[in-house]
Amino acid sequence: MSGSCDGASPEPEQVRRFEVFTGTGRRRQFPLEEKLALVAQMATSDNISALARRHDLRPSQLFTWRRELRYAAEAAAGPAFVPAVVTPPGAASAQRPRPSPEPRAARKGTAIEVELEGARLAIAHGTDPALVTAALEALQASR
Repeated sequence: MSGSCDGASPEPEQVRRFEVFTGTGRRRQFPLEEKLALVAQMATSDNISALARRHDLRPSQLFTWRRELRYAAEAAAGPAFVPAVVTPPGAASAQRPRPSPEPRAARKGTAIEVELEGARLAIAHGTDPALVTAALEALQASR
């Protein structure tokens, strides 16, 4: 009798089963191809939660994979360079247009503007990296 009220301890039960878990347990490893396929399905899916449930995942896991894949693609692409226009120091003040009401970065075609000791360098999207390098070297040499 195992539940007596007289304060005596119950008899221990025999161990019937002993399991040893190895590996990561519930965690699954997904190959890159499967992650890419699921992230691609996210773009066409109306319900991300339903997509995640179909594959026994959480929606946050899909969003994390999408973010990680986007960061990896951006890192693989490397830095982007844009066209450069160098304005000589003397011509900078004479030819400088009146300030526009919009911020400089919002001006059409200009991604970066560098102004150094009276010289202004405006670099637009799509510039050849060799041209940017040459323009920056010329700007530095003129200082």
